[in-house]
Amino acid sequence: MKTFERFYRNAKANRWYWLFALFCRVSLSIGFIASGMVKILGERFASGLSANHPMGAYLEALHHTGYYYTFIGVAQVIAAILLLIPRTVALGALLYFPIIVNITVLSFAVRFDGSFVSAPLMVLACLYLLFWNYDSLKYILPFKKHENKTIALKPARYSLRFPFGFAAAVIAMIAVVILFFAYGHDVMPRNDFKNCMAQFQQTEYEMIGKEFCECVHKKGEPLDICLGVFETAIP
Repeated sequence: MKTFERFYRNAKANRWYWLFALFCRVSLSIGFIASGMVKILGERFASGLSANHPMGAYLEALHHTGYYYTFIGVAQVIAAILLLIPRTVALGALLYFPIIVNITVLSFAVRFDGSFVSAPLMVLACLYLLFWNYDSLKYILPFKKHENKTIALKPARYSLRFPFGFAAAVIAMIAVVILFFAYGHDVMPRNDFKNCMAQFQQTEYEMIGKEFCECVHKKGEPLDICLGVFETAIP
């Protein structure tokens, strides 16, 4: 832990790490304020998505849960506002994290294009903010060996040394998420029938792909059933 905290102090004294933390705070806040206000105003999130789509069916049902739907929106907006206030960033990240992890798992489960890339990137950004606020959170972590001296003091002068290793790691993580979206699944429901069919055009699976897309977008069957039909039809 001493080695980690020395690295942490060096990161906190670097202007580039600070700028990246600021970028994460603002971008995460914008994301939750936008989606949260939709729920508070009583509108269905991703209203253009058909209710036959797995995510569309979920959002349609969620929209009809009454004040629970509003509660989710309020929680998102509160988390976003807390991230924007310097003194409450740690609390905001703690509230934000379980919400965005839930959204990420849901996106993966139903293979939803709309948040398949953005949601895991938001999880990583929130994890960075939790790391950035380690000095506020370390006392509730199950680690007893940490330095007692305060490590949250603002440096008199920030270092301008560019963290090339960290930048490369961020780019690599983004690339991994995008590649997983592009190649992680052989079949995706996509957001509508036309885009669903596009992934099978000029392939040997065009006919069984059409059955899969019709199963999802026209019949409104659960995704696992449609995937089962597709996998069974593969010669």
